Amino acid sequence: MTLENQPTPLPTKQPMKLHESSGRWRLGLGLSLVTVILWGVLPIALKITVQALDIYTVTWFRFSLSFGILFGILGLRQQLPSLEKLQKTSWKLLAIATGFLSANYALYLQGLAQTSPANAQVFIQLAPVLMGLGAIAIFKEPYTLRQWAGLGILTLGFVVFFHEQLQTVLDAPGTYLVGNIILVIAAAAWAVYALAQKQLLQQLSSSNIMLLLYGICALLFLPFSNPINLLTLTPLEWGMLIFCGVNTVVAYGAFAESLAHWDASKLSAVMATTPIVTLIAVWVISRGIPLPITPEELTVLAVIGAMLVVSGSVAIALGKRPPSPRKSGHFSQKSG
Repeated sequence: MTLENQPTPLPTKQPMKLHESSGRWRLGLGLSLVTVILWGVLPIALKITVQALDIYTVTWFRFSLSFGILFGILGLRQQLPSLEKLQKTSWKLLAIATGFLSANYALYLQGLAQTSPANAQVFIQLAPVLMGLGAIAIFKEPYTLRQWAGLGILTLGFVVFFHEQLQTVLDAPGTYLVGNIILVIAAAAWAVYALAQKQLLQQLSSSNIMLLLYGICALLFLPFSNPINLLTLTPLEWGMLIFCGVNTVVAYGAFAESLAHWDASKLSAVMATTPIVTLIAVWVISRGIPLPITPEELTVLAVIGAMLVVSGSVAIALGKRPPSPRKSGHFSQKSG
């Protein structure tokens, strides 16, 4: 057979390269702390809001306001995603991120409505833990011995910190238990969303990804919402609702950008301190503002647990990489 008559080899699909962080860990740490503070105070505003509106209307408003604000900012900066970029985007990954983020929002609010802000933050902390474990397994992010020790300290801290709260959960009525089951499912949904979003950073900027997620999620919740009920809100409830929307833009924007600069497994450790912020915020705010939320009483044991959680998080977040270079992994063709 001559060279001209030889068949042309079929092109083979290249496996999708996994996203790797930029290595600017200080920026990633700073952004993650912004997220922790904002997510820490968010349940307080949400608890007040869901007493006046149904969860679908609250979620639709948050996504719609977030989309409008981000669209305006990106439009002024001329940073809206181009058609060419959208065509190269993995719509399978985007669908996964959108679906699981939507599920997380709705389930978290449902669980929050049946429990309390502090309790909701206890169970939703399964989310960063699952994200961290998923990042280690999927993105091959390395952990040093110091960081594994930090994870052990963090886990021990949570057991000590939430001993009283967990005992309350076990003795709680059926509705409270159902709410906690819903929160566990919400946490798992969020972990899947976060891992999908990290991989999407291979194709789009964090702000472009969030713009698409906000817009699609707003459309998904619109048929189930009742915007007319917004007219019945009091000034306090309006303030809380708007705060929830702005909080979504800033907190998720900071979180998405931190994923670009820092390993998700280390980021998850900082996220684990969120419920401590919530408990402190509820206690401080209740002393100065009469809100329909009962503050949690912190015992000496809880304070010791909080210190262990923070210490473990710091050990994980600031632990150095092992000296050997990280091997980059690849998705199989089926998972692209």
